[in-house]
This record gives sequence, structure tokens and C-alpha cells, in this order.
Amino acid sequence: MAKKGVWICLLAVLAALCLSGGEALPADGGAVIPAGEKYVALTFDDGPRRGTTDRLLDGLRQRDVAATFFLIGQQIEDNADLVTRMAEEGHQIGNHTWSHQRLDGAPAAVVEEEVGRTERALEALVGGGPYWLRPPYGQVTPGTEADFGVPMVKWSVDPRDWESRDTGKVTQAILEYVKPGSIILLHDIYPTSVDAALKVVDTLAAEGYWFVTVEELLWLNGVTPEAGRIYRTGAG
Repeated sequence: MAKKGVWICLLAVLAALCLSGGEALPADGGAVIPAGEKYVALTFDDGPRRGTTDRLLDGLRQRDVAATFFLIGQQIEDNADLVTRMAEEGHQIGNHTWSHQRLDGAPAAVVEEEVGRTERALEALVGGGPYWLRPPYGQVTPGTEADFGVPMVKWSVDPRDWESRDTGKVTQAILEYVKPGSIILLHDIYPTSVDAALKVVDTLAAEGYWFVTVEELLWLNGVTPEAGRIYRTGAG
């Protein structure tokens, strides 16, 4: 799988195919992707954690696969090298609050502290930003979405890896429900989830799937990310 430099050229070619009216397949929500290509996004929450995140990064690098990591802010400083590595190796980095605080029903000051503190930590370490948000448990207070000022990401495939912590069950659950455009939820703090993720990559790659970041997945489906919107699949 190509990393950032090559992806720019590839995405431009794919966009041209879509816009030229060439052969294409419908995706969820009416977007299109080039025929014969199947794209999914692996996403990981609650890291980084030494001993699991680094092993996952090794496996993804060996397979030349990009993923998206939603990080807990209070774990960034002690794992700064892992975060830097994510950025250098072409993965998308996102915000998962400072302490995994629920945002739905939380006072505005708490929300600002949890999200803003992590944003500042990421900007100080790897630059860029603002960073997309995955709210803990996928929830924010209804009606406040626009207040966050960034795209938010949920998921369409949840193998509940935190519950079973069983590599086989997690792998099977993903393979049963995955389809082109899926956003897969995993947690890189569990060794079983790391093992399952790499098994899924190997299996789906053999079936013709490509693994991209969430941002790339939306782009490939013709979706322009908007601040304040919550995305569950590559089609929106």
C-alpha cells in the first residue's frame, strides 16, 4: 500500500476516473468508487501503549498499510516516539480526548479541556491540526456537534474487541460484517486486537481490499469532510 507521497498521485488518478464517467460502482449514500477497488479504514482507539501499539505499527509497516489512530492525550508524552512514528509512517492521527471522558452530557468547560488539551499536545509534538475527533463511546451531546469545529468519526464495524479479547472472535466478527467503505473499530491497547488486526489485513488484502486512512476513505468516496459532522462509513 502506498504511503502519503504516492497516495496524492493515486487519489488524483482515481478522482479523474470518477469524474470522467468511467466504470464505477455505487457506494453507500450514493458516492462512487472506481470499479474493482475495495477500500476500508482500520481505526484504533485508546492508545498509544508501549508493547502493543509499537508491535501494531511494525506489522502495518511490513504490510505497507495505513490506519487511523485516535489517541488519549494523557498517554502522548510517555509515548511521544510512537506518535511521531505514526505521523512519519503515513498514518492519520486523531483526538480521543485527554482522559477518555464521556462528552455527552459533560459541561462545556470539561469538553473544552478534554478535547483542547489533547489537540494542543498533538500540535506541539507533530504539528498540523486541527485533529479529527472520535468522541469516547461515539457520543456527543445532541445539538453540540458544530461546536467541535472538526470532523468526527464513529464506525460501521465494531467487533467488541474490548469485551472478548479473543483474537479469533474479533477476526471473525470483522470479516463477517466488513464491506467496501467500512470504518472498523479496534483498540491497540490489547494484544489480541493487534493480532486480529493483522490477520484481518492479510485476509482482506488477499480478497482485493485496500487499507486507507479515514480521511482518504472519504476522499475516495467523493466526500468532502465537514467540521461538526459525524462520519460512520466512507460514504458519510
